[in-house]
Amino acid sequence: MKIAVDAMGGDLAPAAIVRGAVDAFRQHGIEVILVGKRAAIEKELSECGASDLKIEIVHCEEVVGMDEHPASAVRKKRDSSIVVATKLVKEKKADAVVSAGSTGAQMAAALFYLGRIPGVLRPATAIPMPTIDGVSVLLDSGANVDSEPENLVQSAAMGAIYAEAVLGIKNPKVGLLNIGEEETKGNKLVTETYPLLKNSNLNFIGNIEGKDINFGKADVIVCDGFTGNVVLKTCEGLATAMFTLIKKGIQSSLIAKIGGLLVLPALRGLKKRLDYAEYGGVPLLGVDGVSLICHGRSDARAICNAVRAGARAAKQGIVAAISRELGR
Repeated sequence: MKIAVDAMGGDLAPAAIVRGAVDAFRQHGIEVILVGKRAAIEKELSECGASDLKIEIVHCEEVVGMDEHPASAVRKKRDSSIVVATKLVKEKKADAVVSAGSTGAQMAAALFYLGRIPGVLRPATAIPMPTIDGVSVLLDSGANVDSEPENLVQSAAMGAIYAEAVLGIKNPKVGLLNIGEEETKGNKLVTETYPLLKNSNLNFIGNIEGKDINFGKADVIVCDGFTGNVVLKTCEGLATAMFTLIKKGIQSSLIAKIGGLLVLPALRGLKKRLDYAEYGGVPLLGVDGVSLICHGRSDARAICNAVRAGARAAKQGIVAAISRELGR
């Protein structure tokens, strides 16, 4: 298994990206190809004592900036790190691509160079959502802010395949995110999507509400990208606010500080479960190749986990599985 890593993408690039790729190589034996400016990559490899490792470097001069128009930049900058890394997957020289750079540019590169799986109307991003018992998957989280019912049904099918093949959830439960559980509730999009999911071969359990997400009522949660992105950002903000309030409470008195020391291990475990770095990257499902989109602030741990997730998705044949399901 060989993973192409965009070494120049992300707020902490190239240092954190290179170190994360090195950790994936050392800890998990995953071969990586670092794509970007050779001199900068070699400098970081030297600083983390990895110059002697058999890590391939593919040099390119250009980088797509976060402020550039994604599609235009990908068309013009054909020697950019995200384009070159994506083309390695297209050319079968790598099994997956991982990047913490511009999300729009990575999506554009995937569409231009990998293309869609035959039958896929629109690719979707699948966000892991921590639950009290494990993890569920939310689709879509921003790739398609405006969706049709057929898009949501395809997202549900792709999410179910990913949940089973990569997350190990047998016969995943699919829920449609809505403002109520009743079949007749919701806007035009969800009321038209409901009967399509109900008559599909998916394990559809009906509508679920926002309060059900983190309790694991559904393994796959389906919604349009606008709603999904709001849900994602709200959950991220709530988790940060919660830990800030807990920290303030613990520091409020001597007794609280003593109590805080007792619960500190549990709080650390909880914080780790809620940390996006634990899941590494978000798969762009529906393109004809494995593409993992990472948070722009990804550190070495997040990149290492993203490389592992990319290798796992490629090993499980997620692209072929989606193609078979949509064909069926």
